[in-house]
Amino acid sequence: MENLILLLLVLTSIVSVTFIIERAFALRWHRVLPPDVSEAARNCRSDAGLPMLHRICKDHPSALSRLLVAAATHLDCPRSENVEALQTRARHEVARLERGIVVLEITTGIAPLLGLVGTIYGLILLFGTMDAGAAADGGRFAGGIALALRATLMGLLIAIPSLVSWSYFTRKVETLAVELESECDDFLRRFYGSNGERRGRVTE
Repeated sequence: MENLILLLLVLTSIVSVTFIIERAFALRWHRVLPPDVSEAARNCRSDAGLPMLHRICKDHPSALSRLLVAAATHLDCPRSENVEALQTRARHEVARLERGIVVLEITTGIAPLLGLVGTIYGLILLFGTMDAGAAADGGRFAGGIALALRATLMGLLIAIPSLVSWSYFTRKVETLAVELESECDDFLRRFYGSNGERRGRVTE
């Protein structure tokens, strides 16, 4: 039983480290909001600039690229419909950014509990097999306690980095989502007037 609990703790730590590394790479700023795509969006002020924007978005696949392509695709629709379609797409992109973060949240909760189970089980075995002679042997007793507490220590060592990473990545996703919204809103403002009417069309 003790070996099983330690094995589960090791597996939990591997899962936690894997998702921490994966999210650290996936949530890099230039990967979510490539500078080239942002610049292309700022320079696109009419229908004439849309083909260039599409090419750059295709060359730099990212959350921002997909949102801008979605916005550009619905430019023939009224602003309200475009915004609604863009919000639907944005929810999908935010969900992709949050992928894996929930695993860190679960790890933060489950690791200390696994450690506590291991500690309690170890103490039960220790006291259950202790006789009068063993009770008088302070060194043996202390060694048993140390062995039982090892599981708790492992659980905490897994939970603390998971908690820090979960908090950091959650905040970063919120920041990235705000920046994505700002970029898309600026893009739409260049193609729609304050009354919601389309502008910037290429005239024949």
